[in-house]
Amino acid sequence: MSLLSNLFVQDTLHNTHVLINSEGVITGTYRKVHLFDVSLPESNINLQESSYITAGTQIGAPVSTPIGSVGLMICYDLRFPELSLILRKNGGDVLTFPSAFTVTTGEAHWKTLLKSRAIENQCYVIAAAQYGVHNRKRISFGNSLIVDPWGNIIAECPAYSKERATDESIAYANINVEFLKGVRQKMPVLDHRRDDLYRLSLNINKYESDVPNFMFSDKVIPPSTVFYISKYCFAFTNIRCVVPGHVLVASLRQAKRLENLYPEEIADFFQTVVKIQQMVERAYGSHSSTICVQDGPEAGQTIPHIHCHILPRKMGDFEQNDDIYLELAKHDRDHGKPIRDVEEMTTEANMLKKLIVQ
Repeated sequence: MSLLSNLFVQDTLHNTHVLINSEGVITGTYRKVHLFDVSLPESNINLQESSYITAGTQIGAPVSTPIGSVGLMICYDLRFPELSLILRKNGGDVLTFPSAFTVTTGEAHWKTLLKSRAIENQCYVIAAAQYGVHNRKRISFGNSLIVDPWGNIIAECPAYSKERATDESIAYANINVEFLKGVRQKMPVLDHRRDDLYRLSLNINKYESDVPNFMFSDKVIPPSTVFYISKYCFAFTNIRCVVPGHVLVASLRQAKRLENLYPEEIADFFQTVVKIQQMVERAYGSHSSTICVQDGPEAGQTIPHIHCHILPRKMGDFEQNDDIYLELAKHDRDHGKPIRDVEEMTTEANMLKKLIVQ
């Protein structure tokens, strides 16, 4: 897995954090929303990030990876704890902050801020940091860190010193998922928040993504198999079907559970489910459907991304009507059940596109 930043996108310069998996697929992007604009003439300091960078307009959900769900942020975002909390509430396990702090702010605040974000959100924090002299007016502090959910620094690179003009150190640490779970179980601060008295809100814009594929947790969904896109959801054909016409609706923004969706997303999600139900019933000559959301692993969810199964039903398709739930529980674990190829799934998607209910 590798992390990149600072990409040109559509002729506009954004400070962009990009997550690429081990197969070379871009699985997440984030454009920095908080720009560092500071002018202190008496100290001969004038840093105006907005003069050459365009601020981002969206906060993406954490991205599923083999080490947990990774929240993407950049540098100055570290000073805005609400952003980290939103990512934690949306399932984040690891918070990332590629950064270029100045020596002055780095010496004063760098470790304190990173440890605070780790402790208050009970997340691992990974902060790669630029090191060294940029020009006669600017020096980056360095001191890349990895902090565990208890606030311990478990890996560290050197901070800037005049004796060391450059540094290319690399720090490694193990991400212990069981330790993370233990911290949260012993002190469940997220459950103790008083949402009846105070809460965070998020302005959700229409889905726009630089990622060329649709993501279903860490799975890449071929665009040709997607047959419907709403403001916040998408519908796609299934790789393993319990019955003919078994399709899925998932949120565009990666969220693990219904509770991680915002009200407008929830409304769009279920409105989309009804629309897709009508489509598949027409396509497969059905007048009934089984609609199923497995909300969490104990409910049978095997892909940690909120989604709904839509299964058009016919008389006698199972010996006992409710046997469908047994089949649904094991169908994606049953390696004896054949996997459909992309061509077959695309053909079905093209057929369903013609039946969209306006």
